[in-house]
Amino acid sequence: MTTTEPATEARAIATEAAGAYRDLLGSRLLGAYVLGSLSYGGYSPAVSDIDLALVLTEVQEGDHSAVAAATEELQGRSPLHRKLSVFWASLPALRAGEDDGRFPALDRLQLAEHGRVLLGEDVTAEVARPAAEELLLESARFAVAVLATDEVTAEFRAPRRLLADKVWFTKAVFFPVRFLYSGTTETGRAATNDEALEWYLAQPEAPAKSLVRLGARVREGQPLDADEAGPELAAGLVPLYRHYIEAEVRRLREVGGPGDLVAALTDWSDRLG
Repeated sequence: MTTTEPATEARAIATEAAGAYRDLLGSRLLGAYVLGSLSYGGYSPAVSDIDLALVLTEVQEGDHSAVAAATEELQGRSPLHRKLSVFWASLPALRAGEDDGRFPALDRLQLAEHGRVLLGEDVTAEVARPAAEELLLESARFAVAVLATDEVTAEFRAPRRLLADKVWFTKAVFFPVRFLYSGTTETGRAATNDEALEWYLAQPEAPAKSLVRLGARVREGQPLDADEAGPELAAGLVPLYRHYIEAEVRRLREVGGPGDLVAALTDWSDRLG
Protein backbone atom coordinates (compact mmCIF):
# COMPACT_ATOMS: atom_id res chain seq x y z
CA MET A 1 0.00 0.00 0.00
CA THR A 2 1.35 3.42 -0.91
CA THR A 3 0.56 6.78 0.58
CA THR A 4 0.68 10.22 -1.00
CA GLU A 5 2.57 13.08 0.61
CA PRO A 6 0.20 15.85 1.79
CA ALA A 7 1.96 18.48 -0.31
CA THR A 8 1.64 16.24 -3.37
CA GLU A 9 -2.09 15.87 -2.77
CA ALA A 10 -2.47 19.62 -2.34
CA ARG A 11 -0.48 20.29 -5.50
CA ALA A 12 -2.76 17.89 -7.37
CA ILE A 13 -5.76 19.95 -6.22
CA ALA A 14 -4.03 23.12 -7.45
CA THR A 15 -3.29 21.50 -10.81
CA GLU A 16 -6.90 20.31 -11.13
CA ALA A 17 -8.13 23.81 -10.32
CA ALA A 18 -5.72 25.40 -12.80
CA GLY A 19 -7.18 23.20 -15.51
CA ALA A 20 -10.71 24.23 -14.56
CA TYR A 21 -9.81 27.91 -14.79
CA ARG A 22 -8.13 27.32 -18.15
CA ASP A 23 -11.40 25.82 -19.39
CA LEU A 24 -13.26 28.86 -18.03
CA LEU A 25 -10.92 31.60 -19.23
CA GLY A 26 -9.48 30.05 -22.38
CA SER A 27 -6.59 31.81 -24.07
CA ARG A 28 -6.91 34.77 -21.69
CA LEU A 29 -5.25 32.66 -18.98
CA LEU A 30 -1.53 33.34 -19.40
CA GLY A 31 -0.47 31.18 -16.51
CA ALA A 32 -1.42 29.55 -13.20
CA TYR A 33 0.98 29.44 -10.24
CA VAL A 34 1.14 28.01 -6.73
CA LEU A 35 1.93 30.44 -3.93
CA GLY A 36 2.52 30.15 -0.21
CA SER A 37 3.88 27.02 1.42
CA LEU A 38 3.33 24.94 -1.72
CA SER A 39 5.82 27.16 -3.53
CA TYR A 40 8.47 27.85 -0.89
CA GLY A 41 8.06 24.75 1.29
CA GLY A 42 6.64 24.00 4.71
CA TYR A 43 3.13 22.94 3.62
CA SER A 44 1.11 21.75 6.63
CA PRO A 45 -1.95 19.60 5.92
CA ALA A 46 -3.46 20.73 9.22
CA VAL A 47 -3.45 24.47 8.61
CA SER A 48 -2.07 25.49 5.20
CA ASP A 49 -4.19 26.85 2.38
CA ILE A 50 -3.80 25.79 -1.24
CA ASP A 51 -2.92 29.17 -2.75
CA LEU A 52 -3.34 29.48 -6.51
CA ALA A 53 -2.63 32.55 -8.64
CA LEU A 54 -4.08 33.22 -12.08
CA VAL A 55 -2.61 35.79 -14.49
CA LEU A 56 -4.87 36.89 -17.36
CA THR A 57 -4.20 38.83 -20.53
CA GLU A 58 -7.10 41.11 -19.57
CA VAL A 59 -10.06 41.28 -17.19
CA GLN A 60 -13.50 41.38 -18.76
CA GLU A 61 -16.96 42.16 -17.43
CA GLY A 62 -18.35 39.15 -15.64
CA ASP A 63 -14.97 37.70 -14.63
CA HIS A 64 -15.49 38.42 -10.93
CA SER A 65 -18.70 36.44 -10.72
CA ALA A 66 -17.43 33.70 -13.05
CA VAL A 67 -14.20 33.11 -11.12
CA ALA A 68 -16.08 33.23 -7.81
CA ALA A 69 -18.59 30.65 -9.03
CA ALA A 70 -15.86 28.35 -10.35
CA THR A 71 -13.97 28.63 -7.06
CA GLU A 72 -17.09 27.80 -5.05
CA GLU A 73 -17.73 24.73 -7.21
CA LEU A 74 -14.13 23.54 -6.80
CA GLN A 75 -14.15 24.11 -3.04
CA GLY A 76 -17.24 21.94 -2.73
CA ARG A 77 -15.58 18.85 -4.21
CA SER A 78 -13.89 17.63 -1.01
CA PRO A 79 -12.57 18.82 2.37
CA LEU A 80 -9.13 19.27 0.80
CA HIS A 81 -10.61 21.32 -2.05
CA ARG A 82 -12.07 23.68 0.57
CA LYS A 83 -8.53 24.85 1.31
CA LEU A 84 -8.30 26.36 -2.18
CA SER A 85 -7.68 30.12 -2.18
CA VAL A 86 -7.50 31.84 -5.57
CA PHE A 87 -5.93 35.18 -6.49
CA TRP A 88 -6.22 36.62 -9.97
CA ALA A 89 -5.59 39.74 -12.04
CA SER A 90 -4.42 40.82 -15.48
CA LEU A 91 -0.74 41.02 -16.35
CA PRO A 92 -0.97 44.73 -17.31
CA ALA A 93 -2.35 45.48 -13.85
CA LEU A 94 0.30 43.37 -12.13
CA ARG A 95 3.06 45.08 -14.12
CA ALA A 96 1.71 48.44 -12.93
CA GLY A 97 1.48 47.30 -9.30
CA GLU A 98 -2.31 47.32 -9.43
CA ASP A 99 -5.15 44.88 -8.80
CA ASP A 100 -8.04 44.60 -11.25
CA GLY A 101 -9.27 41.24 -9.94
CA ARG A 102 -8.59 39.73 -6.52
CA PHE A 103 -4.90 40.09 -5.73
CA PRO A 104 -3.88 41.81 -2.46
CA ALA A 105 -0.43 43.37 -2.28
CA LEU A 106 1.16 40.70 -0.09
CA ASP A 107 0.02 37.96 -2.46
CA ARG A 108 1.32 39.94 -5.45
CA LEU A 109 4.66 40.07 -3.67
CA GLN A 110 4.53 36.31 -3.10
CA LEU A 111 3.83 35.79 -6.81
CA ALA A 112 6.83 37.90 -7.75
CA GLU A 113 9.17 36.21 -5.30
CA HIS A 114 7.90 32.66 -4.83
CA GLY A 115 5.36 31.90 -7.57
CA ARG A 116 5.90 28.53 -9.27
CA VAL A 117 4.23 27.92 -12.60
CA LEU A 118 1.74 25.07 -12.95
CA LEU A 119 0.66 25.75 -16.50
CA GLY A 120 1.15 28.40 -19.15
CA GLU A 121 3.87 31.03 -19.18
CA ASP A 122 6.17 32.06 -16.35
CA VAL A 123 5.59 35.82 -16.12
CA THR A 124 6.51 36.23 -12.46
CA ALA A 125 9.54 38.36 -13.36
CA GLU A 126 7.17 40.96 -14.84
CA VAL A 127 5.13 41.41 -11.65
CA ALA A 128 5.81 44.69 -9.82
CA ARG A 129 6.83 44.26 -6.21
CA PRO A 130 4.66 46.33 -3.85
CA ALA A 131 6.54 48.89 -1.80
CA ALA A 132 6.90 48.36 1.94
CA GLU A 133 4.54 51.29 2.55
CA GLU A 134 1.78 49.64 0.49
CA LEU A 135 2.16 46.43 2.50
CA LEU A 136 2.01 48.42 5.73
CA LEU A 137 -1.18 50.20 4.72
CA GLU A 138 -2.79 46.96 3.55
CA SER A 139 -1.94 45.23 6.82
CA ALA A 140 -3.31 48.10 8.89
CA ARG A 141 -6.51 48.38 6.86
CA PHE A 142 -7.10 44.63 7.10
CA ALA A 143 -6.59 44.76 10.86
CA VAL A 144 -9.09 47.61 11.26
CA ALA A 145 -11.71 46.19 8.88
CA VAL A 146 -11.54 42.52 9.86
CA LEU A 147 -9.86 42.11 13.23
CA ALA A 148 -10.81 45.23 15.17
CA THR A 149 -14.52 44.34 15.19
CA ASP A 150 -16.43 43.82 18.43
CA GLU A 151 -16.93 40.13 17.57
CA VAL A 152 -13.22 39.43 17.06
CA THR A 153 -12.21 41.54 20.04
CA ALA A 154 -14.58 39.49 22.20
CA GLU A 155 -12.99 36.30 20.81
CA PHE A 156 -9.59 37.61 21.88
CA ARG A 157 -10.82 38.03 25.44
CA ALA A 158 -12.66 34.68 25.62
CA PRO A 159 -11.44 32.41 22.80
CA ARG A 160 -13.88 29.79 21.58
CA ARG A 161 -13.52 29.46 17.81
CA LEU A 162 -9.74 29.68 18.05
CA LEU A 163 -9.71 26.72 20.44
CA ALA A 164 -11.84 24.62 18.11
CA ASP A 165 -10.14 25.25 14.78
CA LYS A 166 -6.45 24.70 14.01
CA VAL A 167 -6.58 26.94 10.95
CA TRP A 168 -8.00 29.93 12.79
CA PHE A 169 -5.71 29.32 15.76
CA THR A 170 -2.53 29.37 13.66
CA LYS A 171 -3.69 32.26 11.46
CA ALA A 172 -4.46 34.35 14.57
CA VAL A 173 -1.02 33.65 16.04
CA PHE A 174 1.05 34.02 12.87
CA PHE A 175 -0.62 37.09 11.33
CA PRO A 176 1.06 39.65 13.63
CA VAL A 177 4.34 37.72 13.64
CA ARG A 178 4.65 37.73 9.85
CA PHE A 179 3.77 41.41 9.47
CA LEU A 180 6.10 42.40 12.28
CA TYR A 181 8.92 40.59 10.51
CA SER A 182 8.06 41.99 7.07
CA GLY A 183 8.26 45.47 8.57
CA THR A 184 11.95 44.91 9.35
CA THR A 185 12.92 44.31 5.72
CA GLU A 186 13.68 47.26 3.48
CA THR A 187 11.69 45.91 0.55
CA GLY A 188 8.86 44.39 2.56
CA ARG A 189 9.98 40.98 1.27
CA ALA A 190 7.34 38.26 1.55
CA ALA A 191 8.25 36.31 4.67
CA THR A 192 7.73 32.60 5.07
CA ASN A 193 6.25 31.41 8.34
CA ASP A 194 9.53 29.72 9.26
CA GLU A 195 11.56 32.90 8.70
CA ALA A 196 9.12 35.03 10.66
CA LEU A 197 8.93 32.58 13.57
CA GLU A 198 12.70 32.26 13.83
CA TRP A 199 13.10 36.05 13.80
CA TYR A 200 10.32 36.68 16.32
CA LEU A 201 11.52 34.11 18.84
CA ALA A 202 15.01 35.64 18.70
CA GLN A 203 13.74 39.08 19.78
CA PRO A 204 14.60 39.62 23.46
CA GLU A 205 11.54 41.72 24.31
CA ALA A 206 8.94 39.95 22.15
CA PRO A 207 5.83 38.99 24.14
CA ALA A 208 3.85 35.74 24.00
CA LYS A 209 6.76 33.56 22.85
CA SER A 210 5.19 30.53 24.52
CA LEU A 211 2.00 31.03 22.47
CA VAL A 212 4.00 31.47 19.25
CA ARG A 213 5.94 28.26 19.95
CA LEU A 214 2.64 26.44 20.52
CA GLY A 215 1.34 27.80 17.21
CA ALA A 216 4.44 26.42 15.49
CA ARG A 217 3.89 22.97 17.01
CA VAL A 218 0.22 22.94 15.96
CA ARG A 219 1.25 23.94 12.44
CA GLU A 220 3.62 20.97 12.40
CA GLY A 221 0.77 18.60 13.25
CA GLN A 222 0.40 18.60 17.04
CA PRO A 223 -3.26 18.29 18.11
CA LEU A 224 -4.88 21.52 19.27
CA ASP A 225 -5.51 20.76 22.94
CA ALA A 226 -7.95 23.29 24.45
CA ASP A 227 -6.60 22.61 27.94
CA GLU A 228 -3.12 23.63 26.80
CA ALA A 229 -4.02 26.29 24.26
CA GLY A 230 -6.67 28.04 26.37
CA PRO A 231 -4.28 29.38 29.02
CA GLU A 232 -1.69 30.24 26.34
CA LEU A 233 -4.24 32.30 24.41
CA ALA A 234 -5.54 33.97 27.56
CA ALA A 235 -2.02 34.98 28.58
CA GLY A 236 -0.49 35.78 25.22
CA LEU A 237 -2.94 36.79 22.50
CA VAL A 238 -3.70 40.33 23.68
CA PRO A 239 -0.04 41.20 24.45
CA LEU A 240 0.98 39.80 21.04
CA TYR A 241 -1.57 41.96 19.20
CA ARG A 242 -0.89 45.07 21.23
CA HIS A 243 2.78 44.64 20.37
CA TYR A 244 1.83 44.37 16.69
CA ILE A 245 -0.51 47.39 16.86
CA GLU A 246 2.14 49.54 18.53
CA ALA A 247 4.58 48.68 15.75
CA GLU A 248 1.98 49.42 13.05
CA VAL A 249 1.10 52.78 14.59
CA ARG A 250 4.76 53.74 14.92
CA ARG A 251 5.49 52.84 11.29
CA LEU A 252 2.37 54.61 10.02
CA ARG A 253 3.42 57.79 11.80
CA GLU A 254 6.93 57.49 10.36
CA VAL A 255 5.58 57.40 6.79
CA GLY A 256 2.85 59.98 7.37
CA GLY A 257 0.06 57.40 7.13
CA PRO A 258 -3.64 58.34 7.37
CA GLY A 259 -4.59 59.76 10.74
CA ASP A 260 -7.90 57.94 10.81
CA LEU A 261 -6.09 54.62 10.41
CA VAL A 262 -3.76 55.44 13.28
CA ALA A 263 -6.75 56.46 15.41
CA ALA A 264 -8.64 53.25 14.60
CA LEU A 265 -5.67 51.06 15.51
CA THR A 266 -5.11 52.99 18.72
CA ASP A 267 -8.77 52.61 19.64
CA TRP A 268 -8.57 48.87 19.01
CA SER A 269 -5.51 48.58 21.24
CA ASP A 270 -7.41 50.39 24.00
CA ARG A 271 -10.42 48.08 23.61
CA LEU A 272 -8.21 45.01 23.81
CA GLY A 273 -7.23 46.24 27.28
